[in-house]
Amino acid sequence: MKKANAVKRKYTTITIPGPLFEKLSERIKGTGFSSVSDYVTYVMRELVAEMGKGKGAKKEGDAVIDKLRALGYVQ
Repeated sequence: MKKANAVKRKYTTITIPGPLFEKLSERIKGTGFSSVSDYVTYVMRELVAEMGKGKGAKKEGDAVIDKLRALGYVQ
């Protein structure tokens, strides 16, 4: 029995603000990332992995805020 909300797509599109995209484009220059999408995927995987380490709610929250700040979502 399959879940009703199971995602069948391999990839999906996520919309981010244009100014954030521009900041991320600048940030990845000279790195091994070939696109903003690759970079954001990497950051999100790191975030999910970090959250799964069982550090406790407070430390997880701090890590999330730090990652979002690095992406330009939080100042």
